[in-house]
Amino acid sequence: MTAFVDEDTVVPAPRSCPVAHAPASAGPGLVEAATTFLEQFHSETTPAQTLAGRLDEVRREIDETGTYVHTPDELTFGARVAWRNAARCIGRLYWNSLRVRDRRAVSAPAEVAAECVAHLRDAGRDGRIRSTITVFAPDRPGRPGPRIHNEQLIRYAGHRTPGGRIRGDARYADFTDRAVALGWERPDPPGRFDVLPLLVSDGDAPPELHEIPRDAVLEVPLTHPEHAWFADLRLRWHAVPAISTMPLEVGGIVYPAAPFNGWYMGTEIGARNLADADRYDLLPVLGERLGLDTSSERTLWRDRALLEMLRAVQHSFDAAGVTMTDHHTESDRFLTHVAREENAGRRCPADWSWIVPPVSGGLTPVYHRYYDEPDPATRPAYLPPPPA
Repeated sequence: MTAFVDEDTVVPAPRSCPVAHAPASAGPGLVEAATTFLEQFHSETTPAQTLAGRLDEVRREIDETGTYVHTPDELTFGARVAWRNAARCIGRLYWNSLRVRDRRAVSAPAEVAAECVAHLRDAGRDGRIRSTITVFAPDRPGRPGPRIHNEQLIRYAGHRTPGGRIRGDARYADFTDRAVALGWERPDPPGRFDVLPLLVSDGDAPPELHEIPRDAVLEVPLTHPEHAWFADLRLRWHAVPAISTMPLEVGGIVYPAAPFNGWYMGTEIGARNLADADRYDLLPVLGERLGLDTSSERTLWRDRALLEMLRAVQHSFDAAGVTMTDHHTESDRFLTHVAREENAGRRCPADWSWIVPPVSGGLTPVYHRYYDEPDPATRPAYLPPPPA
């Protein structure tokens, strides 16, 4: 349930360095976006200020400064509804419980990095993962907000070896090279689960490098409920999947740095991160250790190895007391969310190809139905990561 970027299968899901977004521009476009958002905010909540009074205030602010500032309640509502609108996320049942850390006064890279570390600690809670977003300074006319270049706050390095192989997460080999070029010192010797530093820019400035303290990274060592040898593989995974390259747009205002997290669904780690050929590619290793016949795809050895990997991940997180959901439970909960949205008179768009889990899709109730088509213009929203 990383949320909605399925590089783990997020952004997840239950299926990478950004360029600058243009600051929100003044004029009719921003006024219209602000008006639409504020009308929704006032229709779904009971703010003390009247809608007419707030609209007058915002229009004057836009006329004078080219932009406007959300109240804390507006920001919280916008961030939560952006999650509710995320068509690729299976975990939207919990949208209204998202904790919003308002850090809009923060834009300096060192301070952004420090708050990202605080986010990891606050959201991790010793394994009782809480859905959290930290919102940094927005884009303003002539003053773009900060950028976090990491796809997620925690990612493992991919080290290129002299023999042409990659040790660690192959997806992040290029990002690892970039970090090294900026001054990051690889661990000696390089490992398979070395946490990458944060790369943070002040607007469009070159990124600065900031290490993540080890005690801020909650990790779970992986074992298997039946095979003791699984521990010898020395696998592990981090507990807080905080997506950090999807800008948040609320009422025409873009917050380019707004890392957010839910919690993992077992398939994201067991069926994607550790299994995909362009990630850790561990199914051949597991097939061999399980004594499976890997001579032909028709033996279904990959399927059997994948299931045992998934069992190990789920077992390990449960044993460690770290929040994790499974694809059967989350599928049921998603349909509960769909029913609630329909009862509230709202559409619930969903991207079928992302909602259906990558393991045993046909055994889950989300497989056997159609959904409203997503509308890319829907706001508030978490925007797609800018192209690398």
